[in-house]
Amino acid sequence: MPKLKLGYVGCGHMAQRVHIPNIMSLDDVQLVALAEVKPELGKAVQEHWRVPKLYSHHSELATDADVDAVAVSGHHAIQGEIAIDCLRAGKDVFMEKPMAISSAQAERILAAEKETGKRIMVAYMKRYDAGNIAAKELLDELGADGDPRFARNHGFCGDWTAGLDTLHIKTDEPNPPIEGELPWPEWMPEDRQKGYIGYLQQYTHNINLLRWFLGDEADVEVHSAHLSPDDGLSGIVVLDINGCLCTIESGGMAYHGWDEHTQVYFKHGWVRADSPPLLLRNEPAHVEVYVKKGKDQPAVRREIFPVGGRVWAYKAEMQHFVEGVLNDTPFRSPAADAARDAATIESIYRKALGV
Repeated sequence: MPKLKLGYVGCGHMAQRVHIPNIMSLDDVQLVALAEVKPELGKAVQEHWRVPKLYSHHSELATDADVDAVAVSGHHAIQGEIAIDCLRAGKDVFMEKPMAISSAQAERILAAEKETGKRIMVAYMKRYDAGNIAAKELLDELGADGDPRFARNHGFCGDWTAGLDTLHIKTDEPNPPIEGELPWPEWMPEDRQKGYIGYLQQYTHNINLLRWFLGDEADVEVHSAHLSPDDGLSGIVVLDINGCLCTIESGGMAYHGWDEHTQVYFKHGWVRADSPPLLLRNEPAHVEVYVKKGKDQPAVRREIFPVGGRVWAYKAEMQHFVEGVLNDTPFRSPAADAARDAATIESIYRKALGV
């Protein structure tokens, strides 16, 4: 079978510690080129992984005829612009979240997809976690017997790297200046940008998971948003997703583990998925289900461990991308879906700031 020839833009933390090792472990993809704006870092990563080509700018990689598709992990504000350039060069794109830092930027990315006929898959690895997939199946089963009544996502984070020991090469090269003006929302006060990005980087995952659990095409309405002005991310948000009232409890603390779970309640029970630390390999979400359908029926509470669950969600998402490009099949986390999250987080922050 032919292999997908992949180029990678960015040689930073997520590229080195997660995505490049996963690419190298897959049978149906070949990493043929890197692009990195720090020349010493790019050369060191190229030599370590024995990648044939190295470019100093993503535009050079994007126009390489030997590259079939491109993966991108870069600065949160410009990786969406890199993705647009790659689409216009005729490449399908795998990219880290956030896809965009504003709904306007997200719409430009969608326009580039439509214009070129190429596609983006966003790295929402929670959708590829075997535990979350099992929880989604249980939710669909319970939902057939009555709509969800309430959903709660609690995310106070902790140690997200979980002792991951894959190689991370560093150099003392300074970060080069960012090209162009950053695509911030027009209404965003400069002194709240840091908090906004902190919330966007983490809780785009949580919002996306809630939406996936409750229905991809669900309408989202922000009822209220209260976020601490100190860090810009600690607080509580109340949403309506597809007619289901939802809360997101956000914050951070010093914790050796990872404090995040999502629980959806129905008339006859609930499903709960506890997320593992983000970079803990081969550990799926822990899933629990409770069902009590009547006074004459037994209450059943059980834990679920998915078949084949010892797979790292990050590896599973990369495999999904490779297969999607090779077979021209739909992505589970497409750009159009991620654009909904960008719009929702803008609405949350506008509500929190009262603008």
